[in-house]
Amino acid sequence: MMIRQPIFLVIAMLLVMIANAQTNIECQTKLSNFHEATKANNYDSAYKDWLYVRTNCPNLSLAIYTDGEKILKHKIKDTKANEKKDYIEDLLALWKERKNYFPSLTSTGEYAAKACQLIYDHKDKFGKTNLELYNCFNTAFIEDKKTVRNPKSLYTYFSLSTKLFDGGNKSALELFNTYDDISDKIEIEVQNYSEKLNALVDKLENGESLSRREKNKKTAYESYLKNYSLIKDNINALADKRAKCENLIPLYSRDFEKHQNDSIWLKRAVGRMYYKKCTDDELYEKLVKQYDKVAPSADTKIFVATILFKKGKDKEGYQYLEEGYALETKAYKKSNLAIRIGVILKSKKQYSKARLYFINALKLNPSNGKPHLLIADMYAKSAKNKNCGKDNFYQRAVYWLAAKEAERASRIDPTLQKLVNQTVANYLAKAPTKEEVFLKGLGGKTIKIECWIIRPIVVPKP
Repeated sequence: MMIRQPIFLVIAMLLVMIANAQTNIECQTKLSNFHEATKANNYDSAYKDWLYVRTNCPNLSLAIYTDGEKILKHKIKDTKANEKKDYIEDLLALWKERKNYFPSLTSTGEYAAKACQLIYDHKDKFGKTNLELYNCFNTAFIEDKKTVRNPKSLYTYFSLSTKLFDGGNKSALELFNTYDDISDKIEIEVQNYSEKLNALVDKLENGESLSRREKNKKTAYESYLKNYSLIKDNINALADKRAKCENLIPLYSRDFEKHQNDSIWLKRAVGRMYYKKCTDDELYEKLVKQYDKVAPSADTKIFVATILFKKGKDKEGYQYLEEGYALETKAYKKSNLAIRIGVILKSKKQYSKARLYFINALKLNPSNGKPHLLIADMYAKSAKNKNCGKDNFYQRAVYWLAAKEAERASRIDPTLQKLVNQTVANYLAKAPTKEEVFLKGLGGKTIKIECWIIRPIVVPKP
């Protein structure tokens, strides 16, 4: 008996090894089957083989989880209401399994936020409160905000905070801190995708062609930027309804002593009061000066300049603008700063100086079309200026130049297409008519716009 026992153990081990090998072969076969079916969008036919592999060989391939997500999303979409929740819970479980078996390929924040969004999208089936849903997103954001990138999730996160604020469950400070955190995150992602897109735009401008992969990337980057732009506008709209001067001034007055040496708090307070046009209150100047004292930077110089301009100290204001611009070294941020300075100069009708900053902004971030629209607006505002043309025809010809400049915006920034179309149509409606062009005999000829513009324009043929 003592001699036979090891033999039985060896046989048992061999049987286990054979069974495991057979299972592994079957898993490999079924993996190939469901992967091909998934690629062909045949999710229902892929389901059975996928479930087998997921159950028996959960660490065989990442495809179990990437394809599984597509399969389960299809099931959620096409299943009757009473069975839908089972598939939703299964997808939530799948993401946890992915984290368990492929931790290095499963970002904590990304998948936590995806789970929160899925529950939110089907909140009627889970009975979650707004506070529970907010805490879900907040936990994901705190644990790993670097990988929480989905624009929809960022919007949902903030919209929940506004609902809690409106219901008296969040203070104004908590609401605005959440807004600032999400806005900063969006700005980081916009910078990231803008820089990636700029590299591809540069290749095209240099006459190089893009590979198929690069074309796909370009489309993806443009899509992300469009979505971030949309979400940012929507978040700003939610915040604007609640961020009023009568709310901000007492809030920051109360907390100033506590946070007077906190550069982040000062930056956010100054920025919000500036963008909400609460700059007439003496608190704004107090905040700006303290911000410049605690953390002098390009931003603080710009904010100080706005105060100086308001006091009629234009010469000093221009000096601060130049100092601020010189301090910034990063191309993307310098581009945004150039736009800010250009807008300030534009508001003071310093159009020639403003255009220089807008042109610099384009050089630093060629995928942002907004500077073209700002230049076009300055052209349009100069139409009918007697210094820009010798008669009414020449003065209104400025609108053609404005339309041409605006059109350039959508060519490099598809997110502006709708606005550009409206703007161009408005300008062309104000330009000389075909009859006027015919009577002048200038169709197809180049004329020069004078005044500060000093640009040629080809008159359209009637």
